[in-house]
Amino acid sequence: MNLLLELDNISVRYRKIEAVKGISIGVGEGEIVTLIGANGAGKSTTLRAISGLERLSGGEIRLGGKRIDGASPERIAGLGIAHVPEGRRVFPMMTVRENLEMGAYLRKDAAALRADFDDIFRRFPRLQERANQLAGTLSGGEQQMLAMGRALMSRPDVILMDEPSLGLSPIMCREIARIIRTLHTEKRTIVLVEQNARLALALAQKGFVMETGRIVLEGPAAELRENDKVQHTYLGVA
Repeated sequence: MNLLLELDNISVRYRKIEAVKGISIGVGEGEIVTLIGANGAGKSTTLRAISGLERLSGGEIRLGGKRIDGASPERIAGLGIAHVPEGRRVFPMMTVRENLEMGAYLRKDAAALRADFDDIFRRFPRLQERANQLAGTLSGGEQQMLAMGRALMSRPDVILMDEPSLGLSPIMCREIARIIRTLHTEKRTIVLVEQNARLALALAQKGFVMETGRIVLEGPAAELRENDKVQHTYLGVA
């Protein structure tokens, strides 16, 4: 499988604290890769480093073989990486439609944009029903759909998803999982950070377990599900 996104020995430092400590990750085209671990393990920081929101203190990040570390977040978004942040981070005083438009702010192809609006509303019928509603009045699950739709409006090569099930009801978690599976059938490339390790390993093809900024386990998701340490620490199996 061709690697679309490569993290090569990257480190991220917050003053004297090294939050990410020389990790290497390869993400194949059309693959879902998940990062699992406890709070503070460095998972979200890794996503923020990929999208340019955190500067590297060491290592390289490559997209399609070309280095992107050091580029601005806007530049990285334009190169094809969309970030669905933890907590959704929709624009609460803007409508659903306006939020989706923000996802396409770098695009100039008006005709294709209209087609993509239709596609987003097909994927997320609730968003079409609430197209003129303020995003801040949506439920948590609807805001998550909006954040995912906003990311898709940029036509990304890679989608970074940070805790998409956080705070959602079991029914809405299953709906978000269904959407992610559908994206996979369309050969979308996704890097998924998810506190629900059972869900993450069910969705992904490959997984990396992070502890205190380091990768301590990696491999096919199916194998990680059977690993004793993963079962005991992250899946709640006695």
